[in-house]
Amino acid sequence: MSVLTLGSGEIAIAGGLISCSAGLSLALHMGIGRRLAWAALRMSLQLLAVGYLLRLLFRSENGLLVGLVMVVMLAAAAHEIGARQSGPRRWSEFLRNLLILCISAAGVALLGLTGLSRSGPAFDAQHVIPVFGIILGTAMNSAALTLHALKSQIAGARNRIEAQLALGRDMGEATRDLSRSAIVSGTIPIINQMAGAGIITLPGIMSGQVLAGQDPTQAAIYQIFLMALLALASVVCVALTGWLFIRSITDDRQRLRLDRLGS
Repeated sequence: MSVLTLGSGEIAIAGGLISCSAGLSLALHMGIGRRLAWAALRMSLQLLAVGYLLRLLFRSENGLLVGLVMVVMLAAAAHEIGARQSGPRRWSEFLRNLLILCISAAGVALLGLTGLSRSGPAFDAQHVIPVFGIILGTAMNSAALTLHALKSQIAGARNRIEAQLALGRDMGEATRDLSRSAIVSGTIPIINQMAGAGIITLPGIMSGQVLAGQDPTQAAIYQIFLMALLALASVVCVALTGWLFIRSITDDRQRLRLDRLGS
């Protein structure tokens, strides 16, 4: 199988496509042209920078550097979760998001790499960084969606929640239905991704491996394994996000503290 090598010409074409998207937004008054252009510029710079960094990491095989990159990725993801929410950002929320990602993303990545090591060396930069990055991205999206849903639903159901608290229920019981709905919202992307894999779309990892010349059957098995990891990370992440958030807006007397919502 031949492998396509892309260069500056393809980057220019990609830039033209983004310009077309921004132009369409402007023509239809969608109001997303500037955000789309900024996101595309940020994406390009980040991916080129990370590609250069990964080349250095793969050549050096320095475990400390790999660990440092993972810490930076965790911190950036924790910050991004907060950035997607309305209201002021708080240090306590950043630490909470960081804890959630350490348990869900880093923990599941460690489990997955341990499983991959059965077939060969897996704890090197070439495997650790991509696998961890994919899992971290899924966990970050799940946490952001769950947190957004919880904040909006709890703020809108304040009277109902306080009425149930007045009847003697604790915060967990009073917000159970809202938490369940938010958790469903947080897991919709991974469930849809799993349901459509193979029939509607070829997932990214499988597509990348096939384009790189990997046997399609092996690429499919690799994708199945990774999708299972993503599902686990997403479920663990939304469960932790819901539990810790409910605790954060509850005081010692089981009262709802909307002033802690950060919105």
